[in-house]
Amino acid sequence: HAPPPPGASADDVLAVLRRVAGRIARPAVLVPMDDASAIAAGRLRDVLAPSYLLPVMPGTLPERVADKAELAAVCAAADVPHPETLVPDGPERAAADATRLGLPVVAKWSRPWLLPAGRGLRSTVLLRSARQARELYLRGAEAGSRLLLQAYLPPGPDRDWFFHGYADHSGAVRAGGPGVKRLARPRGAGSTAVGTWVPNPRVRALAERLTGELGYRGVFDLDFRRCHATGRYHLLDFNPRPGAQFRLFEDGAGLDVVRALHLDLTGRPLPYGDPVAGRSFVVENHAPFAVLRAAPGGRELAWYAPDDRAPGRAVWPLWARHVSGRLRERLGGGAAAPSPVVPRAASPSPTDDEKASS
Repeated sequence: HAPPPPGASADDVLAVLRRVAGRIARPAVLVPMDDASAIAAGRLRDVLAPSYLLPVMPGTLPERVADKAELAAVCAAADVPHPETLVPDGPERAAADATRLGLPVVAKWSRPWLLPAGRGLRSTVLLRSARQARELYLRGAEAGSRLLLQAYLPPGPDRDWFFHGYADHSGAVRAGGPGVKRLARPRGAGSTAVGTWVPNPRVRALAERLTGELGYRGVFDLDFRRCHATGRYHLLDFNPRPGAQFRLFEDGAGLDVVRALHLDLTGRPLPYGDPVAGRSFVVENHAPFAVLRAAPGGRELAWYAPDDRAPGRAVWPLWARHVSGRLRERLGGGAAAPSPVVPRAASPSPTDDEKASS
């Protein structure tokens, strides 16, 4: 099924989904794989039913939690730690707020799904001067949403955590679990290259408190950073859809968050399975040596799967060309041929180099 084009209007999205529903000719489970899709599905929920099966929750909730400025208020209401966040109302205020928070400071566009392509704007960036904050604020009309500034929590070992879960029709958090980012690309400030399923009651309690307070239903992906000074876990992002590492959390019964969604929305019981502590997730082209290390709970590879070998076959030649081009540049062998774009592993939405820095 051909997807709507980038930047499609709500009417365009609805037309595509109705066309697909007509071909399927029976109710289908709809699984949004990026924030824009989750927001569109929420807004269109009433008109999509009964062609599609969707979790029952307020249609504006996915947009509310995905909005970086709104998330600060959501966390305050639910008593979930969140980095101090300011929303400046002018360029001089942006400069003053950056100084007040303490440099370096994290800058985010509140609605990153609205960012135009090809303009050099990233959803999250680390600013090191008040001048940078002032200049970035002036690009607000271009970005399509508000700029917010956030206190910087430094990275460090075992500080970056994520939680993937499924809130069922009753609100209970099923499937998924907490994981820790062992290696990021770029290092210390990027997407997960290696992650491990590690039991963490404090992270789970925060996830259950937040989704319970909101009345959230469906798949979610939360990003946390532990403050080195206080030990508190601060929520950085609430993604109202599956995250890139969701297959890490396949439990002893073979259940992950997407399978839980499908079973629940089709009226079937969810089997109980024990968490598989120590299970790892590895993006092979970003952390090739991690594939060779022992994984007590098993390993989920981002690209290779025995029942679907095509993604793995496709990514390695691209990656080999990319690496050889970079080596020629570093060794002074002249201008290297343009490196091909290597896809990010199973990523349902654009990943920001500075995301983990926030």
